[in-house]
Amino acid sequence: MSKEAENKAVVGRWFTEFWGEKVNLAVVDEIAAPNMLLKYSLHEPRRGREDIKAFMTDFRAAFPDLNFWGTADLIAEGDYVVGQWEGGGTHTGPAHDDFLIGGLPAATGRKMHFTGTTVLKVIDGKIVEEVGLDDGVTALTQLGLIKATAVNGNA
Repeated sequence: MSKEAENKAVVGRWFTEFWGEKVNLAVVDEIAAPNMLLKYSLHEPRRGREDIKAFMTDFRAAFPDLNFWGTADLIAEGDYVVGQWEGGGTHTGPAHDDFLIGGLPAATGRKMHFTGTTVLKVIDGKIVEEVGLDDGVTALTQLGLIKATAVNGNA
């Protein structure tokens, strides 16, 4: 199996077990590097296995139906794997203040559904960084944390 195929298998497992419908936090210890960086525009960057597990635990408590899934084949070159995805969830849990722009009171019932592209770096079978560009404007608008403005008379 080529290095790229091995890296795609690692990332496929990460997307399924960490970001998928049912989280398996044990996957963090298994395939995340000890000092892994997790960075998306909606949240403060997270670093290290324990910080990443805490992030997902809190995110899933606030959004119990949180789920993300791939929308295209993974692309790999050298140590990098790129994936496109969509996902979201409904805020039915506790207050959530992890968004850079603000927080939500408990159980707003608001739904978010958005897309993104993620680049992961895999070294020796371990994910050392995950840097994503998500459509945070859509998610934050859906959650009521930012408001759409009128453009050319349209709201």
